[in-house]
Amino acid sequence: MKNSVNMTEGSILRNLICFAVPVLIGNIFQQLYNVADTAIIGNILGDSALAAVGASAPVYGLLIGFAGGLTNGFAVVIARYFGARNERELKKAVALTYILSAVIAFVLTASSLAILHPLMKSLKTPDEIIANTESYMRIIILFSAVTIAYNMLAGMMRAIGNSRAPLYFLIVSTFVNIGLDFLLVKGFGMGVAGAAIATVISQGVSVMLCFIYALKKCDILVFRKSELGYDRKLLSDLTSTGLSMGLMYAIVSIGSVILQGAVNSFGTSTITAHTAARKIDDIFMLTLGTIALSSSTFASQNYGAGKTDRVKRGIKCSIIIAEIWSAFSVIVCVFLRRPLIQALTGTSDDAVISTASKYIIWNISFFFVLSILLVLRSSLQGVGRKLVPVSGSIVEFLLKILAVAVLAPRLGYFGVCICEPVIWSVCAVIVLVDYNAFIRRTDKLTIDRKTETLSHFDLSSYVEDETPVFKAEAVIPLGQE
Repeated sequence: MKNSVNMTEGSILRNLICFAVPVLIGNIFQQLYNVADTAIIGNILGDSALAAVGASAPVYGLLIGFAGGLTNGFAVVIARYFGARNERELKKAVALTYILSAVIAFVLTASSLAILHPLMKSLKTPDEIIANTESYMRIIILFSAVTIAYNMLAGMMRAIGNSRAPLYFLIVSTFVNIGLDFLLVKGFGMGVAGAAIATVISQGVSVMLCFIYALKKCDILVFRKSELGYDRKLLSDLTSTGLSMGLMYAIVSIGSVILQGAVNSFGTSTITAHTAARKIDDIFMLTLGTIALSSSTFASQNYGAGKTDRVKRGIKCSIIIAEIWSAFSVIVCVFLRRPLIQALTGTSDDAVISTASKYIIWNISFFFVLSILLVLRSSLQGVGRKLVPVSGSIVEFLLKILAVAVLAPRLGYFGVCICEPVIWSVCAVIVLVDYNAFIRRTDKLTIDRKTETLSHFDLSSYVEDETPVFKAEAVIPLGQE
């Protein structure tokens, strides 16, 4: 385990930061090549092509979000075994993770290709961009196994505390993607399909590098035939944790797909503005997502090690860090939103800039609430509390349907802007209630263990003769003396 990091010991803040910084840098590079796609398409191919890619974003997010949630769920189980220093069960979990990920890749690819066209039509994608949208998505879906493989390998490495290796490989693939974007989109004139091919190839490079590293430096993440077998309890734990996290992401993404349908109904100009605003929103949300992922891994390892008090302190520390970032995001986006939008889209259309600005101001101002939601939701998954995070996501999904049915028709695009801030506020309350229930439960278990230990305490071994002077038969709880 020399290429792993044990987060169950040492400074909590230092552990979180040392783990989070490589993940954050990696996420920045990942967004960089997403932004590169947007910028190159917007500046070279124009607003219509950018709207085509933007219209595909929620569908792409649904596909990758579900797969990423599943693999992150598998990684949570691996992290618990790592925290418990149970290498035998860890290796068995790794073996099953490979098998389950392969099955997921096949099922998602086949089902997504089958529903792509009717789904884009049902989302009211404008006729002038639907061909480009489907062309882009079809390539991404055909090679979705590559994305799932990277998420799986990177997730397993992070589960054992190694967040640096995935970063290095992602940096390489980012530069590959940007170079291929210019070559295929501009040089070969392949349009939006060229951008999709560049993304797939660059992700393939990441997968290859991750697997080579695992073989040579991190063989705990490579299973042998003897470690591959049917273990009902482990399989149940992996699938239930993976599905709960996958459904959590998928339900949120389905809500975003439905919300995109409302955006599409406002026309190409609004789609372009919303695409740019979402990209900027995603850039600043990266750090919040990274903090949540770090908190989840930290909670998983320490919960596996039985250090529940350390879990609670880690969650509080993560929320404080997230709130500081939220304050920074609000300041930057309020004052620099116009140049950010222009730099990303290349547009000078005041209507596009004004529409995008409205979305940015409303969403990023509620990052303070989103910080609490993301950290608690991920951390609760990390300690095995699966039901409430998924329930909160279902509430989010239902509220997005309500927003499309009520807010968007009555308030126009402003209804779309305020939709997520309202949802974050409601869901934050839900996870706070569950977190308090978790705290009460762990505190009670801690007291019960101490009471049980004291009730069996025998001082006879400390007396020189063999006659016990005191033997505790029961302990009166503190405060009832």
